[in-house]
Amino acid sequence: MSVGLIGKKVGMTRIFNEDGSATAVTVIDVSDNVFLQKKTQEKDGYTAVQVGYDDQKESRLNQAAQGHVKAHNGKPKRKVIEFRLDSDDQLPECDHPGVDLFEKDQWVDVIGTSKGKGFQGVMKRYNFQGQPQSHGHMMHRRPGGVGAGTDPGRIWKNKEMPGRHGNYRKTIQNLKVVDIRPDDNVILISGAVPGSKGGYVVIRPAVKHEAPVQDFSKKEQAPAEPEEAAAEETTEAES
Repeated sequence: MSVGLIGKKVGMTRIFNEDGSATAVTVIDVSDNVFLQKKTQEKDGYTAVQVGYDDQKESRLNQAAQGHVKAHNGKPKRKVIEFRLDSDDQLPECDHPGVDLFEKDQWVDVIGTSKGKGFQGVMKRYNFQGQPQSHGHMMHRRPGGVGAGTDPGRIWKNKEMPGRHGNYRKTIQNLKVVDIRPDDNVILISGAVPGSKGGYVVIRPAVKHEAPVQDFSKKEQAPAEPEEAAAEETTEAES
């Protein structure tokens, strides 16, 4: 498994391609991601990294969560997700993953919680056709018979009946990264993702597509490049 990011759904818009066609995309903010803990085979029995997102007041965490954060010199986070890895060699050296964790045109899976619809009937919840709407009929939107008259004389488990609809954990597979904007710390993903605006989502490399090799060493070297370039320019000017 590969390392993913936690994000917040900003909303939907569209991107115009070179041929003039439009692609519907979802904008996801992935700023403020941080590695809270790195687990190893020797110490924890398996390899994984814990990714935290969105700062939280320490007073709103229970004592166990506060102790966990202080033990790893981290900051309280609202959302914490653990990503398992195959070996310790894949553990990242940096502490702050960013949008460069993914590449343009890469396939990803997005996990989120769908919008809650409240208590709904079978027509909206399970797309039942409904019963006759004619005069004198009193079963217009009701489900009809649900139990057996003789054996077993009860309602079977998982019978489709009215109840709470929405607020489900959903995974949308095989979405494409249309664009990455590091200046805004957002990722534009094709299509719709579960949840409402402001909802938390998890972005991971698609399990049904081969993901690019994640090289975390570039993230440590990136800040030093402008300083090196400035030093080279100064040397050339002096000569």
